[in-house]
Amino acid sequence: MIKKDLVIIGGGSAGLASAVSAFDNGIRDLIILERNPELGGILNQCIHPGFGLHHFHEELTGPEYADRYINEVKKRNIPYLLNSQVLNITKGKIVTFINENGVQKFEAKAIIFAAGCNERTRGQILTPGYRPKGVYTAGLAQKYLNIYGRLVGKNVYILGSGDIGLIMARRMTLEGAKVLGVSEIMPYSNGLKRNIAQCLEDFNIPLRLSNTVTNIFGRDRLEAIEISDVDEKLQPIKGTEKIIKCDTLLLSVGLYPFNSMLKNAGCVVNKESKGSLVDQNLETSIEGIFSTGNVLHVHDLVDFVSEESERAGTNAAKYILNKLSEVKNIVNVSHSKNVSYLIPSIIKVREENENIIFSFRVRKNIKKATIILKNPAKVHYSVKKINLLPAEMIKINVKNLNLLDCNELSLEVIEDE
Repeated sequence: MIKKDLVIIGGGSAGLASAVSAFDNGIRDLIILERNPELGGILNQCIHPGFGLHHFHEELTGPEYADRYINEVKKRNIPYLLNSQVLNITKGKIVTFINENGVQKFEAKAIIFAAGCNERTRGQILTPGYRPKGVYTAGLAQKYLNIYGRLVGKNVYILGSGDIGLIMARRMTLEGAKVLGVSEIMPYSNGLKRNIAQCLEDFNIPLRLSNTVTNIFGRDRLEAIEISDVDEKLQPIKGTEKIIKCDTLLLSVGLYPFNSMLKNAGCVVNKESKGSLVDQNLETSIEGIFSTGNVLHVHDLVDFVSEESERAGTNAAKYILNKLSEVKNIVNVSHSKNVSYLIPSIIKVREENENIIFSFRVRKNIKKATIILKNPAKVHYSVKKINLLPAEMIKINVKNLNLLDCNELSLEVIEDE
């Protein structure tokens, strides 16, 4: 067994940013484990522009964005192993993985888990009907088209208005396919506003809200689908059925963190985000194991993944070098019903004045709101926001928080008149 100061699991945007930050904060004995044959993760198949506007202040494609960090990793001679699939992580920070050299193990002082997320499949959303060819997740169709140059269909319908689905509506149209429409079961879109405008409205592709696919037809190849409106409980409304002939159905019905290995290691799971429960340093319930990126919670922008992961790398370095102060108090963090999840879920107070970044999403569209961070005795932070959307992650940076005498903290999003 080989000992390492830091093992980073995942060589996508989160893992790369974590590695660069940890190195710049003094860690030299580190390694990145990546299961794919190249670094960059999902960014390699995202050939559309729109990345980097926040982090690099210029518009980049996915591969260009990844290349920025890959070059930084190579400049620092940070080692990495490709085609290396992690099999197991233990509470004692032993990482078991397999590659062309067989099964190997690293014993780490710290681990950064940056393994990304998975797409929900047809089986997970329980769509009835036959199981013909022509039903793909949007990300898989994107990989076939952008990496292998294969157009998966000519007459396409899309279920779900997540950003990958919206982007694929435009991409398929530009490649000559006919995109017949997009159905979204919720009464609002789950994609960014700019993607709705640039990928649907610019191409006159209809978006049907409160609508879903209720049947699939075709024995060998997909021949048609049935769509129906849904009620407030998301149940199909009889009499609203409509048959649409198509040869391809793309599913853009959500992403979920690939968190099973940390869960098996004993990390406490955040039931709402489906990632690990973490403190303000992005450390999980297991000391020395940090989680970041889409494996922690699904982000809307890769720029935010990089910013969060740089914090993970910095804090992992402090942990390894024993630069973290003693924990003086622990504060549990809750949220109001208008919030779908909140990170962090716990604050380990080390200093009299803490600067803490809170990340969260709202459950519904809110035109005007007041965001309040408080405990029963004091309001620590308050700000007004407009146009809060479930599709867009919200970040607030609260400075000089004095929580030495605080046991609980609540983040509330209150709708204003």
